Amino acid sequence: MTISAGLKQYEADVPPVLAMGLSYSASELDDALTAEVNEIVHDLSGRELLTELVGSIQGTDFDDSQIKALLNPSTLPEDWRVGEALAQAYLAVHRTCIFPWPASRDLRNPVSSPAGTDLVGFVHGAADDRFAFGEVKTSTEEKWPPSLIYGRHGLKQQLEDLRDSTEHKNALVRYLGLHSVDAPWVEQFKRAFKSYVLSSTNVAIFGVLIRDVPPNSDDLSARAKALAKSAPSDIKIELIAIYLPSGSIPTLPVRCKKGGAPKK
Repeated sequence: MTISAGLKQYEADVPPVLAMGLSYSASELDDALTAEVNEIVHDLSGRELLTELVGSIQGTDFDDSQIKALLNPSTLPEDWRVGEALAQAYLAVHRTCIFPWPASRDLRNPVSSPAGTDLVGFVHGAADDRFAFGEVKTSTEEKWPPSLIYGRHGLKQQLEDLRDSTEHKNALVRYLGLHSVDAPWVEQFKRAFKSYVLSSTNVAIFGVLIRDVPPNSDDLSARAKALAKSAPSDIKIELIAIYLPSGSIPTLPVRCKKGGAPKK
């Protein structure tokens, strides 16, 4: 495990909503960026699958440099993509979540932003699996909370949609279901689907802020209160703010090393 649990800086729980802020040291951040976050950002497992597929094609002389260029993007990821990957890795290790289909695989344009909910997958609980949906925002703004909490595409509206809109959640379930066909995680989808059909609010919702400013409970306290007011009894909602060392966010793309080419 290289994704640290971090140092807890505050709690802002408003039952049933959990909310906390935690901080990472420079070394904890570097450990994450060169391991799990690196895997997610560069989709190393996907690159391995493509390399194996290309290697299985017979009867053609491939130029090795062309293959490497095709499979290994030369552009650095945006800092918000690295922030999103950090949130995903944290939830995977510390909240028993799995987000099995990388959003990057749905992109037709490598510099475009994926539409819809950032993280779609499952969380494994004591009783059974259920669907997990996450929204992530990365901000350097010295304001608590940052401006990206608000607006049509802000974290506030996104989390309320996940809490309140069955239609919104249904679309995510269909999306995940289509990708689960013949996937190694199809049984997990089936278990979560059974729970969801019994109650469309029996899901886990995560809102994650990635920040490089001093910790402040104002980032989460108002959201926790608002989300708790109309929260169904069987829903799980958790807000997490991860505070990185000051000025870290602009450096994330370079520090998230590619880790070499996938194995052949």
